[in-house]
Amino acid sequence: MKYLDEYRDEKLFRSQLARLQQIATRPWVLMEVCGGQTHTLVRYGIDEVLPAGMEMVHGPGCPVCVTPVELIDKAVALARRPSTILVSYGDMMRVPGSESDLLHEKARGADVRMVYSPTESVRIANQNPGSEVVFFGVGFETTAPANAMVAWQARRQGIRNLSLLSSHVLVPPAVEMLLSSPHNRVQGLIAPGHVCTIMGTEAYEALAARYKVPIVIGGFEPVDLMEAIVMLALQLEEGRSEMENQYRRSVREEGNRRARELLFEVYEVCDQKWRGLGEVPLSGLRLNAAYKQFDAESRFGLENILVDEPKECISGMILQGLAKPKQCTAFATLCTPESPLGAPMVSSEGACAAYYRYRRGAEAAGEDMLATLQEGA
Repeated sequence: MKYLDEYRDEKLFRSQLARLQQIATRPWVLMEVCGGQTHTLVRYGIDEVLPAGMEMVHGPGCPVCVTPVELIDKAVALARRPSTILVSYGDMMRVPGSESDLLHEKARGADVRMVYSPTESVRIANQNPGSEVVFFGVGFETTAPANAMVAWQARRQGIRNLSLLSSHVLVPPAVEMLLSSPHNRVQGLIAPGHVCTIMGTEAYEALAARYKVPIVIGGFEPVDLMEAIVMLALQLEEGRSEMENQYRRSVREEGNRRARELLFEVYEVCDQKWRGLGEVPLSGLRLNAAYKQFDAESRFGLENILVDEPKECISGMILQGLAKPKQCTAFATLCTPESPLGAPMVSSEGACAAYYRYRRGAEAAGEDMLATLQEGA
């Protein structure tokens, strides 16, 4: 297949579904790691047409969702500083901190600017030499190279009024924590295709071998996901536990070498706190010694801001595949996109946002949802 619409073709999807129904003889619990994959599964009702007993659970693959509450509070504190311009992506604007969010701070007069490219912050810093410009960026390995470019350009241009508040996390260590947990239910994983486009396949090959769990690197369209599920079911039924690549049109074994080189020129690996998971060893990226001058936390003395997560929010259980959004008592009542308790309700990749948008009322009928495949976005 060559074109996007082919990955939404209903006949191709149904042929894969028929194959799955022939293959699967036992109940299996599968996890899609990426939040983008979650939205496709829920939007098209894919999880509802699987063979009886086969269950999809949702993983920690939403970078906004796993950003600690205290980092949002640090961004809010920076936005409140005089002569400070806080620059970020749109998906961070509504993420709740302990008291406020960036959109409310903007409404109160703070200079908070939404951008589509992180390097726009370099232009803003050059145009506003009398202000401190802070780029607030979070993400997995997918967006880390682009965000690293902010520090890379600032260093080469000698820009002194630009810094980064960032929370970049690495997916494999979090997957390893889930698979090694005594509460783990996952028997097969759909790995995040966009992350592997940057980082390659090596880490997931190691995880499959170490934990004897089949892993398929998957894409994000309906046919992608159904094919990945078929590949996992075939491995499980045959007793295999290998890494396979369904997303071959984008993912290469070596990943994107240029992006990886930039990433590790600017960042170094560190322990990192994940919302809902706690501290995950060697799962984060921080500016290394050569770029430490651009670290907003140390520049503005924000290291000691620590915040507990709302007790009503069960995002940690959802991100570990131990609960579904509609099992949360606050879902669609105390927690809505207009008044969220946690990031999974407002992020474009959040599981709670997907359920709120597509399954807020009665459970969607999978067969009816399949009819939308040919309609596209």
